[in-house]
Amino acid sequence: MRAEAPAFAPADANELIRRAAALILDVDGTLAETEELHRQAFNHAFAHCGLDWQWDRALYKDLLRITGGKERMRAYHARLGGAAPLSDVDIAELHRIKTVHYAGLVETGCCPLRPGVAELLAAAKARGQRLAIATTTSHGNIDALLSQALGPGWAAGFDAIVAGDDVRHKKPAPDVYLETLARLKLGAADCVAIEDSANGLIAASRAGIPVVITRSMFFADDDFSAARCVLDDLSELAGKSKMEKQPHAR
Repeated sequence: MRAEAPAFAPADANELIRRAAALILDVDGTLAETEELHRQAFNHAFAHCGLDWQWDRALYKDLLRITGGKERMRAYHARLGGAAPLSDVDIAELHRIKTVHYAGLVETGCCPLRPGVAELLAAAKARGQRLAIATTTSHGNIDALLSQALGPGWAAGFDAIVAGDDVRHKKPAPDVYLETLARLKLGAADCVAIEDSANGLIAASRAGIPVVITRSMFFADDDFSAARCVLDDLSELAGKSKMEKQPHAR
């Protein structure tokens, strides 16, 4: 069952977002439903390297509690018990093959931005707000997704892009958010984080940043009781955005 969502309406989320100096966005599950493509890419890498591993959706949902692809593979390998050890080089090669295959899947255009994401980014730009990314995925994965969704010059629209490899500890540790705040030179209360998972919520909350949740396929049933608002997707913000675009009454 879903954890009880905070009693905070989309209109209130709009106000929270509108007043922020910067919006800090997670990537996987938040900007696009990428996790199924990641799952397929992991299975491709395993088969390519002769491993008999096969991650179905139920297993992958459980493994997603472990942030970071390399960490996820290590954890799964440890579960097997008695299996021949995989070296750091082995893990790195598996992850490289997985990343290349993931990029190829994204390039087919099969993974568009989630509803309301493009509108949120456009509205933030129109208001003069700063945008940042704080994610546990790699820079290569971010670029693969956003080059397809936003165009090759997408990075120019973000004041900070912090990935999992940029920090020592991944979510739910707050490191990626603390690093993002440092790069933005802003306080936590001046920002809003947009997340889709409990690990992301915990990470941002530990950094002191208020969080708006947009539920995603693999994390819909997470406990989001600490979020400021929980939405099914960011299109729920559109009603307020449309009103803001209307001319003022004379």
